[in-house]
Amino acid sequence: MANIVAIVGRPNVGKSTLFNRLTESRKAIVDETAGVTRDRHYGKAEWIGRTFSVIDTGGYITGSDDIFEGEIRKQVALAIDEANVILFVVDVADGLTDMDKEVANMLRRCNKKIFLVTNKVDNSKRINEVGEFYALGMGDVYPISAMSGSGTGELLDDMVAVFDPEDVIDPELPRIAIIGQPNVGKSSLLNTLIGVERAIVTSIAGTTRDTLYTRYQSFGFDFLLIDTAGLRKKKVVKEDIEFYSVMRSVRAIEEADVCLMMLDATNNGLGVQDMNIFRLCERNRKGVVILVNKWDLVEKETNTMRDFEKKIKDKLSPFEDVPIIFTSVTNKQRVFKALETALQVFKNKTAKVATSKLNKVMLPYVHNYPPPATKGKAISIKYITQLPGQAPTFVFFCNLPQYINESYKRFIENKMRENFDFSGVPITIYFRSKERNKEVE
Repeated sequence: MANIVAIVGRPNVGKSTLFNRLTESRKAIVDETAGVTRDRHYGKAEWIGRTFSVIDTGGYITGSDDIFEGEIRKQVALAIDEANVILFVVDVADGLTDMDKEVANMLRRCNKKIFLVTNKVDNSKRINEVGEFYALGMGDVYPISAMSGSGTGELLDDMVAVFDPEDVIDPELPRIAIIGQPNVGKSSLLNTLIGVERAIVTSIAGTTRDTLYTRYQSFGFDFLLIDTAGLRKKKVVKEDIEFYSVMRSVRAIEEADVCLMMLDATNNGLGVQDMNIFRLCERNRKGVVILVNKWDLVEKETNTMRDFEKKIKDKLSPFEDVPIIFTSVTNKQRVFKALETALQVFKNKTAKVATSKLNKVMLPYVHNYPPPATKGKAISIKYITQLPGQAPTFVFFCNLPQYINESYKRFIENKMRENFDFSGVPITIYFRSKERNKEVE
């Protein structure tokens, strides 16, 4: 089991700033609005050779008018349950508050190692003000400035010292992102797969503002599931917070290996924003599986799976070699098939084709159907190889790469897909001249 550190505390004490400091990222939303971090989300951190996971939680609040208050408290409790070390963050500028005392009372019952972190200690005067927090009875107080990093070294030294020496993070795992517009069922899918209320689920579009990372270890599989905030058109984004959520969703797609792209079946196919999301995956050369969710709500007499699938693939052209699965997350229909398909797409994406096999299969096609001559010059393809990388990329060596047209490139890609399983994966094909080092994609 990995070392997991949860950052908890009342709203606006700097938990997300500390998360960003520890993980050396900007994945947590930092905003003056209290309660911005609604869900838990995960990051990786390293200190003096020890690697661990960090959970950033929503601010623990009671008695507010925020409809998410109860859900946030439940998420904090879940994070504490998952973690083996707790960083309890307070704000020296505000002093000891009644809410800090409530959080401390909750933490005393968790039987976990707790580090009391006094944040925003950025001058000598404030160092003298940390003493009042000893009244919480939580042991030593660690004065830090999450913004500048001051004091975090001593905190991390003592924190990693309590880790189990045999407790280490596994190597990099396949990453599968759950993406799509708001309210298509992304968080519900993740919760169904994990079997726990891992993300807050409400009927409000845009509820999931933060990107969530969950380790999935069931049925012989081991990978990371990523639940992203709903991507939406920029003109629809009204708050700065929502804008940063969209940006993080884009980065989550960039970081993923395979994207489970969810559609709402009741919306009758792919909309403009759905196509933008799909093309983003394609441009970033990510594997894609399309999930048509809420299929149980569609009138089957007027919409068959075959017709719906054809409508989608017509829009996806020319990259139509994409698995499409019809699901009902609420009824748990075909959700594990979606997972199995995503893992198959990951295998397709990371597959390496031996050079000998590649030439044996593809050279007969190019010899029987050579590129059309241009300006009276014949084009001859002599040799094919796959380039190293995280997505299928192939080089066809020929004498005049600059004269190969788009239709012939499409012909080559279609033959590649016919003979090798690249379903769900964009492939890149270059035509290159050894002599002139010319390259055409």
